[in-house]
Amino acid sequence: MLNVLLPLLLSFFITVVLGPVIIPFLRKLKVGNTEREELESHQIKTGTPTMGGIMMLITVTVISLFYAKSYPRIIPVLILTLGFGLIGFIDDYLKVVKRNKDGLIAWQKLILQIVLTAVFAFYVVNFTDVSLEMIIPFTGGKMIDPGILTFPIMFFAIIGTVNGTNFTDGLDGLASTVTAVVAAFFTFVSLSVGGGVEPISAAMFGALLGFLVYNVYPASVFMGDTGSLALGGFVAGIAYMMQMPLFIIIVGIIYLVEVVSVILQVGYFKLTHGKRIFRMAPIHHHFELGGWSETRVVAVFSIITILVCAVAYFAM
Repeated sequence: MLNVLLPLLLSFFITVVLGPVIIPFLRKLKVGNTEREELESHQIKTGTPTMGGIMMLITVTVISLFYAKSYPRIIPVLILTLGFGLIGFIDDYLKVVKRNKDGLIAWQKLILQIVLTAVFAFYVVNFTDVSLEMIIPFTGGKMIDPGILTFPIMFFAIIGTVNGTNFTDGLDGLASTVTAVVAAFFTFVSLSVGGGVEPISAAMFGALLGFLVYNVYPASVFMGDTGSLALGGFVAGIAYMMQMPLFIIIVGIIYLVEVVSVILQVGYFKLTHGKRIFRMAPIHHHFELGGWSETRVVAVFSIITILVCAVAYFAM
């Protein structure tokens, strides 16, 4: 329990302390967020500092390196977390510092994500004792070996999770709260079954709670792609270290719904030459434009995540 409580409390404290240092620095650099014009209620947020995910990355990295020697399974999780965080940082930097509204072009971002996932796969196969067999939910712990589909599934699961998390980051505290619940779930499971990743999952949980001090509505800082892509890498990485990638579909149901809503919206818009399924995608904006407050959307999505994490625990 000490290896859970200590990283949790330290990461919370460090992130809270970093807030008054990093947020004014980002504001001074004029690293401000730009809101979509269709969202009138969000226009007041324009100029709010973004790239605040740096706070979480610093905290989780420091804590993880302290525990990495005793918990080697932390390293590949950190590779994905920092790697995707770096991709997000480059994208944010181009958009908000260099004033390039598109940031990284879609194909550039995809190539970087594929390369990083390949590095993760190489490390797991050659430098860890983790099997790429996967636990099948609701089977009492039975495993499946995907065979030749192992790596296609891995690339799809990791990149899909990362982009789903990225789409979830659109309301004050939404991605932070949902992922905090997921991090708590993996911490509890790892502690229960000896998964060997509880220090980094506890550190992420604490860092997200600390970040929420500044990110709850009305947010004084946004995590940006720096944070949202890193969170996706964390979730995917820790799921693979525990042989639980299939559980991402359950605990990450919000990420899945968010990314599917975008795919459906774009596809339907093109097929029908301008018609839409949702008022706006990702789907959290659909509810917002339907009259829900930001805090209500965050609360409902978080409650759903808590419930599906409970289901996932029994699905083991």
